[in-house]
Amino acid sequence: MKVFRVGLIGATGMVGQRFLALLENHPWFNVEMLAASSKSAGKTYEEAVGGRWKLKSDIPEFARNMVVLDAKEDIKRIASEVDFVFCAVNMKKDDVKSLEEAYARAECPVVSNNSACRSVPDVPMIIPEVNPNHVRVIDAQRKRLGTKRGFISVKSNCSIQSYVPAISALMEYEPARILVCTYQAISGAGKTFAEWPEMNDNIIPYIDGEEEKSEIEPLKIWGDVENSIIVPKNSISISTQCVRVPVSDGHMAAVFVSFNNTPSIENIKHIWKNFSGEPQALKLPSAPKKFLNYFEKSDRPQVSLDRNLENGMAISIGRLRQDVQYDYKFVCLSHNTIRGAAGGAILMAELLAAKGYFDGISRK
Repeated sequence: MKVFRVGLIGATGMVGQRFLALLENHPWFNVEMLAASSKSAGKTYEEAVGGRWKLKSDIPEFARNMVVLDAKEDIKRIASEVDFVFCAVNMKKDDVKSLEEAYARAECPVVSNNSACRSVPDVPMIIPEVNPNHVRVIDAQRKRLGTKRGFISVKSNCSIQSYVPAISALMEYEPARILVCTYQAISGAGKTFAEWPEMNDNIIPYIDGEEEKSEIEPLKIWGDVENSIIVPKNSISISTQCVRVPVSDGHMAAVFVSFNNTPSIENIKHIWKNFSGEPQALKLPSAPKKFLNYFEKSDRPQVSLDRNLENGMAISIGRLRQDVQYDYKFVCLSHNTIRGAAGGAILMAELLAAKGYFDGISRK
């Protein structure tokens, strides 16, 4: 695989920082340009971040002295000098959509961590092990945008990354009703305990917009490509409740599910144990060797013990048992800023690269 030149838009935020940490020494992707708001433009990355570096690891050496560009004003320059960009900006939804489309129309593919374009029917929203076939709509999106190379592909909401893969593996049994309660880490809000001391010894039973995303986005992921757009699945109903809990990283989900054709517990565990997808078949650099991991111990998974499984890219599952109102209930766990954010986007980019979606017109 050739090495692609990469830009990172929104480089100074928590997810942008996670992107940089994960992309250091990546075998396929070389970060050559960083961009953020006008407040950061013109400064070195280290100066722009200042005392706001939030990860336990240090700022990658390659990024410290890179000069940050203006995400809005320097679109033409960035698009002309990289093969694609990751986007993790913190802006209003309409502004994000406008920005990402501007990069795409400038013939620069966009791999987005943002939610602005997730509902657009010809924009694939991909969990690489679950719905890699949705990349097919990119051709139709390019026609709509009038581009040869440019397009937008998005990562789904971080809170659904834990439980959607576990249910996706069981699609042959036709899940019909799903109830999910998620317990979400503060890094999902871009915060640390030092910045958000009121989260110590506290739980907040509301996360703005999270429940709507959790009920809608899985239906698109499970949808079908028809007439060059993604048609969401309409045979499954989902109800969710999302809660912020005093955990640094790691989103946990308590899941209840009923099926039209109910599998046995033994069948479910067997399927989870053996489930894999295209990232594993293609041996993509960021792909976990074992995607779904079931724990037999009743007190697992635990956030502190299991969120970093397979470098934070695996899904942990436990406590599968029968339920009195649904067929089964179980718990799931994923690392929200790795699998749920930057790592999931990087894996999606690896899939797109392997399928040739970043290739096209040559750049001088």
